[in-house]
Amino acid sequence: MHRCGWTGDSPLLIAYHDAEWGDPVHDDRIHFEYLALEVMQCGLSWLTILKKRDAMRSAFDRFDYERIASYGELDIQRLMECGGIIHSRKKIEAIIKNARVFMEIQREFGSFDTFIWSFTDGKTVEYPGHADGTDMPARNALSDEISRELKKRGCSFLGSITIYSHLQAAGIINDHNEYCYKYVCRL
Repeated sequence: MHRCGWTGDSPLLIAYHDAEWGDPVHDDRIHFEYLALEVMQCGLSWLTILKKRDAMRSAFDRFDYERIASYGELDIQRLMECGGIIHSRKKIEAIIKNARVFMEIQREFGSFDTFIWSFTDGKTVEYPGHADGTDMPARNALSDEISRELKKRGCSFLGSITIYSHLQAAGIINDHNEYCYKYVCRL
């Protein structure tokens, strides 16, 4: 079975690719988890994040954004001392702040899912050159636009590259290589 090349031979990356990456997401809790993990990933490898994912799920109340939005200083201190997670106060604070903005977006749009998929009219998009791996960017005009909108609303650590990764993971952008068994041409 052929997969996207970034999985290598890592069992964690393979399992993530096969079970999650690029599958269209329409569940707000999953969107929030992916965004929180992307915040933590800034400057680190995705494999590092996957190795710490279970610990982060436990530490962050299974990424329950309503609970996270209510976190205060004691919660930040607890997370800074929690084993197995990334100990970056700025990233932890960003996840808390982003949970609050996430809920504001839900109130305005009915769901975060409705908000984020509205940028593509509810369709997974594919860009020429991505499937063959010749023109695979780290960001694009779509991720620039969504990042700008999220920052305008008060989000942190959600720059264009981070948002592009989310769009890939959540199946909003199809970036499976054409030789990958999960590739489906949508052009």
